[in-house]
Amino acid sequence: MSNQCVIRISKVSSCYNTSYILMEISDIQRDSDLSIAVACKDADVRNVTALIIGPHETPYEFGFFEFGFKFPKEYPRAEPQVTALTTNSGRTRFNPNIYADGKVCLSILGTWRGERGEQWSAAQGLESILLSIQSLMSSNPYENEPGFEDANEPIDEENRKKYVEKIRHETLRISVIVRLERYLNIAHVYQSSRPSVSQSLALAAETCPGYAEDDTPFEPFKDLCKRRFLWYYDAYMDSVSQGEAENCDKTHFTRMPFEGHSNIMNGSFNYADLKSRLKVIKSKLDKETLAWAVAGKQKFLDGSTVAANLQGQFEHVVEMFKANSMPHNIELEDGSPFVWVVTYFGKPMTNLDGGMFRFRISISPSFPHEQPRVRVETKIFHHRVAKDGTACYFVTPQKREDIMSHITGVIDALEEENPSYDPRTMVHPEAHNLLWGSADDRKMYNRRLRRSVQQSME
Repeated sequence: MSNQCVIRISKVSSCYNTSYILMEISDIQRDSDLSIAVACKDADVRNVTALIIGPHETPYEFGFFEFGFKFPKEYPRAEPQVTALTTNSGRTRFNPNIYADGKVCLSILGTWRGERGEQWSAAQGLESILLSIQSLMSSNPYENEPGFEDANEPIDEENRKKYVEKIRHETLRISVIVRLERYLNIAHVYQSSRPSVSQSLALAAETCPGYAEDDTPFEPFKDLCKRRFLWYYDAYMDSVSQGEAENCDKTHFTRMPFEGHSNIMNGSFNYADLKSRLKVIKSKLDKETLAWAVAGKQKFLDGSTVAANLQGQFEHVVEMFKANSMPHNIELEDGSPFVWVVTYFGKPMTNLDGGMFRFRISISPSFPHEQPRVRVETKIFHHRVAKDGTACYFVTPQKREDIMSHITGVIDALEEENPSYDPRTMVHPEAHNLLWGSADDRKMYNRRLRRSVQQSME
């Protein structure tokens, strides 16, 4: 076979490989899964960044864990290299199978010996790897220690409990607080917990060459994490309260038998500090949302393309409301298309019947790169509305540029009568627990919801 023929075959194979990876990324991005996200730079498809949001009722609950994927040219016949990027600059081991140096131990990745049938096969892919990693984030991660099932020693219940407690603390501190402080440029964290820019880029570049091509790190999940922080803020504060009841501040973490000196989770509890920092982040995000209105107003006066697009959408929605005789009202705050105010009247024959609710849609000057933030200003006891009014709703990726889809998403969330259990939407912990608790709890939820609906008209 000539060298020219070999080169041609190589190019065809490379093209197929790239197309296959793009297809997998596209499939995940189109999915409605709320706990997994993926992204890559256009010029570097073989290096993918992924985000896993920690599962409910685990010490990883609603944490933001980032991973880098490096796909070989032989993929999917050969497995990718996966590196954990949320490691506190290589200082924190978040799981017996997720090391401080970023190594992820999974048999399908060839990084841990497994039983027959557990090795990599071309039938597996990016999503199956992410789900396998997510499964490591269990309620009892102590049992993930390789060889745990074969050990003859009795289960150390005290160590298992202490391991969960310190993971919960560090999930809040490192994966949530430090990440959001970095996004919001909250400077005090730089002096203690935050890795330097050079450290962050070096760690990412090990798995994702091209990540550090300029001085700005590739951070595709910034807006997602900000919006989810607002969703889960009350859950984070509940986690702090639980932690405070379990451990006094300044108590050192217990070292586990399987933790080595450079592959460990060291530290001490300081929930008072975590609570304070969570409040600062929440305040900064609220101020950022208010700042959007000011910046948006200026863009409107300057006649920007984004402003013109939003103004056109507003006029179209007003006509749509009129044409369909919809009872709801919509207006722009201060005449700016960057703040929409919707008055929603409860749907007849539902728990919302007779209620009137006002919600505000704040739109970033960087829309659609940054997605709108919606707050229900009328107080309502609802499992999809946080205590501060932050609305938890869904919009498909194809419709994120359409503000009417956001309005419809909010209304659909409010009108949800018999929702399927989904802990990823737990934005109001008390309402969530009542709705999916006992029969009496469900009755209490409905009573409190109806009472808030009645009060909305007072």
